[in-house]
Amino acid sequence: MSWNWNSHGLPFLPGYTFRDVTKSAFHRPQTLGYRNGYALPRRPTVGIGQDPLLSEQLTQQEINELSFDTPDLMYGSSDQCIMEDFIPAHVALDKKVLCFYAYFQENILFSPEEECRVRPVVFYYYLEDDSMCIIEPAVENSGIPQGKRLKRQRLPKNEHGEHYHWKDLNIGMDLEVYGVTYRITQCDAFTKEFMESEGIVLNNPEQMPVDPYSKRCKNPRPSFTTRSEFDIKHQFLTLDRKVLRFFALWDDADALFGDTRPVIIHYYLVDDTVEIREVHEPNNGRDPFPILMRIKKLPKKVKPEAGSFPSCVLEVSTAEVDEYYSPKDFQMGQTMTLLGRRFLLYDCDGFTKEYYQNNYPDMEMKPTEVPKKTELPHERKKEVPVYNGFGTLEDSLQNCLSLIPKRPKKNVIKMLENDHKVLRYSARLDSQHPEDEGRRFILSYFLSNDMISIFERPARNSGFIGGKFLEKTRIPKPGSTVDSPQFYSPADFAIGATVEVFNHCFVLTDADPYVLTYLESNASQIPCQTLDSLHQKLGVGTAHNQQAEQNGDDEAEPSS
Repeated sequence: MSWNWNSHGLPFLPGYTFRDVTKSAFHRPQTLGYRNGYALPRRPTVGIGQDPLLSEQLTQQEINELSFDTPDLMYGSSDQCIMEDFIPAHVALDKKVLCFYAYFQENILFSPEEECRVRPVVFYYYLEDDSMCIIEPAVENSGIPQGKRLKRQRLPKNEHGEHYHWKDLNIGMDLEVYGVTYRITQCDAFTKEFMESEGIVLNNPEQMPVDPYSKRCKNPRPSFTTRSEFDIKHQFLTLDRKVLRFFALWDDADALFGDTRPVIIHYYLVDDTVEIREVHEPNNGRDPFPILMRIKKLPKKVKPEAGSFPSCVLEVSTAEVDEYYSPKDFQMGQTMTLLGRRFLLYDCDGFTKEYYQNNYPDMEMKPTEVPKKTELPHERKKEVPVYNGFGTLEDSLQNCLSLIPKRPKKNVIKMLENDHKVLRYSARLDSQHPEDEGRRFILSYFLSNDMISIFERPARNSGFIGGKFLEKTRIPKPGSTVDSPQFYSPADFAIGATVEVFNHCFVLTDADPYVLTYLESNASQIPCQTLDSLHQKLGVGTAHNQQAEQNGDDEAEPSS
């Protein structure tokens, strides 16, 4: 009904009201809009059918009548309840997970050694969406696919479509999930605290039952057969993934002029096998496959009756071998003959030294010196061609390191901090020719990249054209070499010092005041002689220039 209804004295009852026949709009006003792709609510300005709102039709007296005052109580006014901010469950319970430890029994069929197997699992219950996942901890060398048994999802509780809730979980209960019965035995501290805070009393924790097959493996049955000197099963369980590594030199006498190659000998303790690998360098022209001898057991002593054994056709078995190589046969500093090749052991890694110290304390595993004629790969230095003078030293070096040169790295922080910072000095040319006596130069040192540029100041009737004398470049000190170059720095620029630039000697005569300010801020890196010369020159030079400007002397040299 419209608020514009006029009663004309009639009561507001059915049958006494009349609809406005002239009204044609009956829709509700729009209160939701979009701006830049975001939904923004807004307050309605009109009512249904574009009628004015009730708040606009009521008078102030009617509004006062509708409002009422709350009477004060005897002991004061009642406090209004403070409404707490609503926090949704996915925010309040985010990253809060309940952890339960459980197990299930798996029946083993057709096995005389075990009837069932106990497999422990972990239940993770995510409170934000009431989902669960089941993880089985992986056991090394178990032979069973382990890990995630059930991905994260809501687990069905019964056939009526209900799902498990955290209120249904407790210690000491059986949980059936997709036909598998899990027994919950324990939970973590956070789960216990959360369940108790919600009023759920947890049962006493239970012990995880011991897997009978694992227990039988730890306590093997007594055997009535004669046992070998070393248990192969014990060797596999204790020495798996433990390898002795020796660094040796192979004396390859079959080469054209004889050669010594570095190799690495691996001795696998799990099955007493040996592997030999060559140490290759890039572009050495040798076979790219580094394996010199594949993993195999090396016979040390062969029975005499097996001398005519066709070893090139059939493999040597234990029946033809009296003894194989063992760790006690590898001694530092000795030359071993393995399959007709001579190897000099000169070093080993840290694990090998520790193993020999614990098992063979009488053997000394000290590294020996390598013959000087043999140059190891890690000791070889890449030959760098002689610098030809084109470009900088860093650019020329990149041409020698890679086929496609890369741009040398620069100190970006230094360039950003010292950008547009230049130290300027006045200099004169120290030459034996008398015509060079009146030439004056400005030497600029750029702090961002340690480069120097020289500009010649034009003089009247000197006969020399002023302008750029030297482009920006790094200037090495006299006596520096290409291998260890030393370049000029602000510490070398003292007033009166001589700077040699490509066989031209320049004597510094003056400097900008900014030079003294910068060097004083870095006084720990600047010699005292340089600072003293600048203090003395700038103090005298400033007074001299001021007097020259007052007298209008054009021959006075201004500070750059």
